[in-house]
This record gives sequence, structure tokens and C-alpha cells, in this order.
Amino acid sequence: KKVGEVKECYNTAVTTAAANHRERRKFLRTALKELVLICSDQPGLLGPKALFVFMGLCFSRDEIYWLLRHNENPPPRQGKVKLQEDLVDRYLPELLFHMEELRSLVRKYSQVIQRYYVQYLAGYDAVALAQMIQNTAVTSEEDNVLLSSICQKISELSVDNVEDPDHVFDFLGLRLDWGRLQSYLSSGKNPVLAQQKDLAALLNTVSFHTRMVDNLDEMIIETSDLSLFCFYSKFFEDNFQMCLEFPAQNRFIIAFPLICGHFSNITNELCPEERIHIRERSLSVINLFLDEMSKEAKNIITTVCDEQCTLSDRLLPKHCAPMIAQVVNKKKRDKTPKKLEFEKPGWESYRKTREDLTTMDKLHMALTELCYAINYCATISVWEYTFAPREYLHQHLETRFSRALAGMVMYSPETSEIAKPSELLNSVKAYMNVLQCVENYVNIDITRVFNNVLLQQTQQSDSAGEPTIASRYTQWYSDVLLRRVSAGHICFSNTLRSFVSLSAEGAIPFNAEEFTDPTELRSLAELLGPYGIKLLNETLMWHIQSQVTELRKLVLLNKEILIALRTNFDKPDIMKELFKRLQNVDSVLQRMTIIGVILCFRELIQDALSTQLEERIPFLTSSIKDFHCHAGSPHESSLVAELACAS
Repeated sequence: KKVGEVKECYNTAVTTAAANHRERRKFLRTALKELVLICSDQPGLLGPKALFVFMGLCFSRDEIYWLLRHNENPPPRQGKVKLQEDLVDRYLPELLFHMEELRSLVRKYSQVIQRYYVQYLAGYDAVALAQMIQNTAVTSEEDNVLLSSICQKISELSVDNVEDPDHVFDFLGLRLDWGRLQSYLSSGKNPVLAQQKDLAALLNTVSFHTRMVDNLDEMIIETSDLSLFCFYSKFFEDNFQMCLEFPAQNRFIIAFPLICGHFSNITNELCPEERIHIRERSLSVINLFLDEMSKEAKNIITTVCDEQCTLSDRLLPKHCAPMIAQVVNKKKRDKTPKKLEFEKPGWESYRKTREDLTTMDKLHMALTELCYAINYCATISVWEYTFAPREYLHQHLETRFSRALAGMVMYSPETSEIAKPSELLNSVKAYMNVLQCVENYVNIDITRVFNNVLLQQTQQSDSAGEPTIASRYTQWYSDVLLRRVSAGHICFSNTLRSFVSLSAEGAIPFNAEEFTDPTELRSLAELLGPYGIKLLNETLMWHIQSQVTELRKLVLLNKEILIALRTNFDKPDIMKELFKRLQNVDSVLQRMTIIGVILCFRELIQDALSTQLEERIPFLTSSIKDFHCHAGSPHESSLVAELACAS
């Protein structure tokens, strides 16, 4: 009969326990959420409602431990009961998060709780205990001494002690006295404590109240410590990954890194060798969690940035050409007109109903939830280390922005193609606008990201050793564009202040104007900045130096003939004969042309930079020009030039 009852209880437990515990967790999520809202709005309630707070934490911890142990060792399946589904809780992060919120509220307003219970102990407990001592017949004098000392200790308390930073509460002796008193009054044939239930209840209440004053951190650990997750790493990481993939729970994902701070509580003095392992485990897991959270946020931001760059690109003037062509064709009144409908920029913003969420809406919602988690706390302390979740996101955004800029250049060495500076600038501004919006969600300094990345892009290589915007454009303009100019396919137009293509019939046209007109060069100057233009100038001057070196070699080769030409410049016949003896005359002309082309391009670049600087820093630019005008000696001019470069 007993065996049958046990089997029946076992079957009932297997069938109903998982569902019952699932409903309990559901209730606790709602209850803890309401408790957090009430206590954060009215922190004064933490004093009188502290017992309910710790009860809620304790119930939640027990439910989490039940789920943890049964998920690791599930009972065998009984019939059609889907036990495994009840042991997987997608909403577990919310319960963990509300527990962490309550813990932080108790720590934050610990002084409020202390003030309340100090007043409670001195104003009510001491008076009630004194009256009860007078009405209680205690067997021995030692018991009277212990009761009197407890009563005296709590009656001497004052609120001023709470406000005194140097005062340390210690009621451990009082609680030990109550323990001794229990052993004295409970022993013997006639236990007095069994007859004095009111006294026992009051002293138990006093013991709890003293713990609220001097032992609050230990109470938090006793009631809500989740360090057991350290030994269930697979369950812990699986739930983190599940939360990361479930947008409705993204905002609660910060609970997982916070729980890593609990792992130090599970160490034991009797087993010191596992301390190092637990410490390393804690640090590696929190680093993994924060890194994954930041990566996910970075991926969402990248997707939004790419979409915004696409939308911004559709606003460029080049995309209105098909619409103009359509209008022109209509005017021609063709017999068989082709109806071409173009979707105009901005149509994506029109909505028939707000209930229809677009992909961008979902991305923004996911980003908001994830950024809330990252921004929830500035630092997380684990062992002796401090982790800053926002710095993880900052580093990922900086790396991603740098790679995105390199990709936007679209430089192809094989085809010698590169993005137009104005289009690149347009994409960079669209990307930066999205990144600036991140500041609305997370308290990070996006300006620092821009300064670090964009400054690196004006150098020869970035911090990772990768090519930058400045190096790409410097290479393209010096090795591709100027070579085509020197080959005779492109010429310089002083009227247009640009290089103009001279494409032959049947050849693929290359419009040099698209890369060298004033608008494009001003965009290039804005992208590269003074440092990038300085790098471009140095490259151009190096090319001029190499051409001058070759010219010098040609001069030395023809030195005797050139001297003879100089002495016989008034004798046409001799000059004609000497000229025929000159070597590599065409090479001299070609190299002089190259030098002239480079100097013209350098002048265009300097004009674009000056225009850009006058728009951005007009007062500093005017001051430097004034210094140039009034510099007397060459030494002063060189100092002004150095000052201008530094500016």
C-alpha cells in the first residue's frame, strides 16, 4: 500500500509539477515587477515591506534553482505530457532581472531600511521586551541577565548612529545571546520557552530587525544568491543565447552579466583550489556575455546604417536622370510609349496603418531594448575587476565604423575604380547620423568614435595597419588619374578649374570632371582634412622630385651640347646642328608636362582645402592669413607655415 501511494505521488509530481512551477514563475515575474515599481517610486516602503522583498527574492531563487536542477536532470517522460517544454522558460531573464533590480534597490536605500529598523527597535521592540520581561517568570538569574542585556542594547539605539559614517552596527553578540537563551530555556524536563511563545516570537522578530540594520548584505546573499549557475554553465549560456535571439526579452539580458558577480559567493574555505577556477570562469563568462551583447547591438546598428546609406544614395542627383528621360520621351509622343514607374524617395515613410511594422521598425525596437540593457548600469564588479558594458559597445562601433569607411571607398586595384568623393561624403554623413542617434539610447560619447576613426582615416594607415581613405585616394589620384593626364587622354581646363577628359571615339569614356571639379575636390578635402591633404601633397611632391631627378640626369647627359648651345645662341646654323645632337628631347618635354600637371592638380587641391577651411574655421583661417601678410623675415614666414600646419 505504501509503495502504491509513493508511485501515485511520483506520477502526480511528474505530471503536474513542471506546469505548477511554470505558473509560479509567471506569478513571481508579475509580483516582483510590481514590487520593484512601488519600491523605486516610494523607497520609504522598503523599511516596512523589507520582509516581503526578501520573501519575493527567496521564492524566486527557489523556483530558479528548481528549474536549474530539473533541466539538468529531467525526470522520464510520462505519456503525452510535454515535460521538456515546461523546463525551458523563455521568460526566465525577466525574473532574473527583477531580482537584480530588487537587490540593487535594497543596496541603494540601505540607509532608509536602517533608519526604519533602528527606530523600530528602540521605539517598539525595546519597550515591548521590557514589559514582557517584567511579566515573565524566568528560572535563573543568568537568563534575566541575558534578557536585560538584549533589552538595554536595543533601547540605546538612535537615528544619529545611522547618519554617523564612522559608526558600525554590530548585533552579532545580541543574536548569540538569543541563541544561548534558547538553549537554556529549551533544555530540561520543564522547558520554559514552550510556555513563553510570545517571548520567543518577539525575540525572533528582534533578531530579524537587527539583521536589517547590521547584516543587510548577508541577507541579500542568503535570499537571492544565484551563484549555483556557475556549475550549470551550459544552461546559463543557453538561456543567455535564447534571450539574445528573443527581442521581447532583450532588455533583461543584462541580468546574466550581473549574475556573474554572484559566483564569488559560492567559494568555500574548505576547498580553496576551486577558487581560481571559479574566478576565471566568472571573468571569462561575463566578458563573453558583454561582448556578445555589444556585437548584436553593433550588427543591428550596421543594418540600419546600410539602409540609411541606401536611402541617402537615392537622393543623389544622378538618380533623377531616368525620370528626366521619361518626361522627354513623353514629349516626343512615341507611338509605343513604355510606361516606366519609378518609386520616388520618401515613399517608404508613408504608412497605411501603424500596426504594419517595417523591417526598420523592428530593428529600431530591438536596438532600443538591447541598448536599455547595455545602458542599465555603468559598471559591473566581478571579483577585483570592473567591467563597463558601454565601453564594449564603444569599441565595437569604432571598429565597425572604421571598416565601413574602408568599404565605402570601393577601391578596386584591378579596374582602377573608386567612389566619387561627393558620394562617399554623402554615405559617411548618413552613417554618422545613425551613429549619433545611438546616443539617444546609450550614454556613450559618439563624438569620441568619430574623432578617433576619422582622424585615423587621414593618415597613411589606421591603428590596425589597414589602408585608409587618405591612402586610397592618394594612390588613386597619383597613380591612376595623373597617369592618364600625362598620357594625353585628359587635359587641364583653367576656365572650368578642373581636368577634362578627351575620350577617343569607341573608347570607354572616363569623366575626369567627376573626380576633379571644385565640388568633388571640396568633398575630398572635407573627407581627408588637412592631414590627409598634407599626405596627398607629400606624394605629389615626391612625384615632382622624381621627375626633376630624371630631368637632371638628362641635363647631365646633354651637358656639353647645352653649353655649346648657350655659347652659340646667336648662330642659327650651329644651333640647328647642335639641336639635332640632343638626346631624349621628347622625354624632357613629357616630364615637364607631368610636373605642370601635378602642380595644377596641387593648386586645385589647395584651393578646395582653403575654401573648406574658410567655411569650417573662418576666424582661425583669417588669423593665419593675417600672419602671412605681416610676416617680415623668412624665419617668421616659416614659423607661420608651421603654425598653419598645426592648426
